Amino acid sequence: MTVSDTGRRRSQWLRGVLDLCLLAVIADEPAYGYEMAQRLAAAGLDAVAEGSIYPALGRLQREDLVESYLVESDGGPARKYYRPTEDGRAALAAWSREWALLTDGIHAVLARVTEPTRTLVPGDGGGTREGES
Repeated sequence: MTVSDTGRRRSQWLRGVLDLCLLAVIADEPAYGYEMAQRLAAAGLDAVAEGSIYPALGRLQREDLVESYLVESDGGPARKYYRPTEDGRAALAAWSREWALLTDGIHAVLARVTEPTRTLVPGDGGGTREGES
């Protein structure tokens, strides 16, 4: 698997949870699109392009999960800020629970094939230590 394959796969996974991530990013503090991209990147989700954020925000707004408002900026056009609606906060809570269940299941499946080998270590009472031989 090449690095570009890995990046493409990661991008596809993020597209599937972008709505959840955007709601989470603006739950504590409203933000505009570029600021959301920065917050996501700071959290390690740098594969989310600013260009994919705006269509998702439009969809969330049509579903009444976010609302927007304009804020004047110093020396430039007004910025459109987004914040979750009451329905958006409820969706964030529900989707977060669903995501936790899904990722717990995925971790359980992956743990079966990715657990490090365990070996006996002399003198430790028959216990094991990971990664030691």
